Amino acid sequence: MTHAALTRYVLELAAMLLVILIAAELFTNALEHLGERLRISEGVTGSVFAAVGTALPETMVPLIALLAGSANAAVDEEIGVGAILGAPLMLSTLSTALMGLAVLRARGPMGLVRAERSGLVRDLNAFVFAFVVATLAMFVPVEFRYGRVTLSLFLVVTYVVYLLLTIRASAGLVRKGHGTETDERLFLSRFGLRPGIAVTLLQLALALCLLVGGAKGFIDGVEGLSTTFGLSALLLSLIVIPIATELPEKVNSILWIRRGKDTLAFGNITGALVFQSTLLPAIGITLTPWQPRFEVLGGALATLAAAIWLRLGVRATGVRVWVLLVNGTLYLAFLVFSLAR
Repeated sequence: MTHAALTRYVLELAAMLLVILIAAELFTNALEHLGERLRISEGVTGSVFAAVGTALPETMVPLIALLAGSANAAVDEEIGVGAILGAPLMLSTLSTALMGLAVLRARGPMGLVRAERSGLVRDLNAFVFAFVVATLAMFVPVEFRYGRVTLSLFLVVTYVVYLLLTIRASAGLVRKGHGTETDERLFLSRFGLRPGIAVTLLQLALALCLLVGGAKGFIDGVEGLSTTFGLSALLLSLIVIPIATELPEKVNSILWIRRGKDTLAFGNITGALVFQSTLLPAIGITLTPWQPRFEVLGGALATLAAAIWLRLGVRATGVRVWVLLVNGTLYLAFLVFSLAR
């Protein structure tokens, strides 16, 4: 790689990261105003609205790879499977650890992250259940088409049931003081626009466009660097691409947890995990071989270990910061183990 090419990639990554940071500020601000206006709980705002909205970049990668990929179908399938499984791996391990690091100095390792417990438990239980199903589906032979399709449909139904349960719990949580509240003015209102539902949705749409565009640009820069260093398509999509596609969730959760909005911060992560353990694996099971290759199965087991550890760490008072930090070591262990092969 020439010095000029390296400089170009680094500048591109820096510029796209700045776009993502600005977009995340706009996004979290708009979501808080939207949740407050709709009088919904922080759980719905974080686990559904924020999680699904910021999951768009990582959702697009496998869809584009599988449905509109290159002439090399095998590589497209590797990228698709890696992106589908790499996203929850990144969220359950590195993203939760970064959230803990964001408040480590202020709260200490024994400090608490006080997310609303019922929603956090529901998210983690739903994720572990769905991801176990998705992992077991790897051992269903490709020839057993009806069985694989049945499992895909089951995962879709699981997400629909999860959505219904989350939304149904919203009213009760609002009455208990867990309604979404905002402490800042809507950003667009600072430019003379009258704050209202239409302007809030406009800011939300603008933020989403910037998030997707910034993540896409970041992915292009990461792909350029990783291809030059000779990473395989599967490792690229398991490790490198999720670093870019999960940036919106990471940044949103760090912004929220540093402001003391722990339920929104956690819901943004765990809600995305449920989305990525149901709808995206349903696509992978149907459109790819979805087989237990070494890297794939290793990533799936690391993801499950992180989620189960986090679920065991949930107490009535919250989750200890050090529990979140442990999940980061699981990611590092998987990274070292995969690259050492």
